[in-house]
Amino acid sequence: MKAIRYNKIGDFELVSIPVPEPQPYELLIKGHETSGIVVKIGPAVKGFTIGDKVTAENSETCGYCHYCRQGKLLLLNGGFAEYCTYSAAKLFRFKNLSWEEASLFEATACAVHGIDRIKAPVGSRILLLGAGATGLCFAQLLRINGAAHVVIASNAGPKMDLARSLKVADEYVDFDRTDPSPQWANLKIRHPHGFDVVVEATGSHKILEKAIEYCTRGGMLVFYGVYDADALIQLSPAKVFSNEITLIG
Repeated sequence: MKAIRYNKIGDFELVSIPVPEPQPYELLIKGHETSGIVVKIGPAVKGFTIGDKVTAENSETCGYCHYCRQGKLLLLNGGFAEYCTYSAAKLFRFKNLSWEEASLFEATACAVHGIDRIKAPVGSRILLLGAGATGLCFAQLLRINGAAHVVIASNAGPKMDLARSLKVADEYVDFDRTDPSPQWANLKIRHPHGFDVVVEATGSHKILEKAIEYCTRGGMLVFYGVYDADALIQLSPAKVFSNEITLIG
């Protein structure tokens, strides 16, 4: 079968490897992005049948460290192969979804976790920076969980076109890819008191530094993007202190 093999940071390759055999408590899944069809079942597994449509919790944890014992499990991306084996305990059946919809399980799960973390009060005004898959899922969940006004701001292009077609926000800001400063300034003019919650979902630490300027007093800045491990930011501790801004990752 074909699979994407990770060698080291920034080094991936397409390789051909044998199809794995499921262990007694595992199932073999044919699919992609951790959703697929059960094609083989380990002898100790119960409750699944060949042909079941399933999605997997794509984590790989030890089960006994300090964080595992507290239930703080680290979610990791996986499933980049034609066939994958998963423990039966990590698989969930589904029926009434297309494969395209099923590919968004992980992005939606991240957004649900974000909603649980920020606990935005009903009536909040929210600025979401970034219009990727998980950002659009996040925006929709924010609206149905009581946000009064959601603004999505991101680089102009297909992602923002998709955001509009899905009607995920109340207001859209298309940043010019060459010079977005006019859009940033106009956003400040239209919302002079800032936002109750600002979600940085682009993964750019430079935008994260700027995002705090759009938090209202008593507001919240959410670190939601995936940032480079060596990225550092500069934030004014005086601003965080005097404006009572909450920082959440």
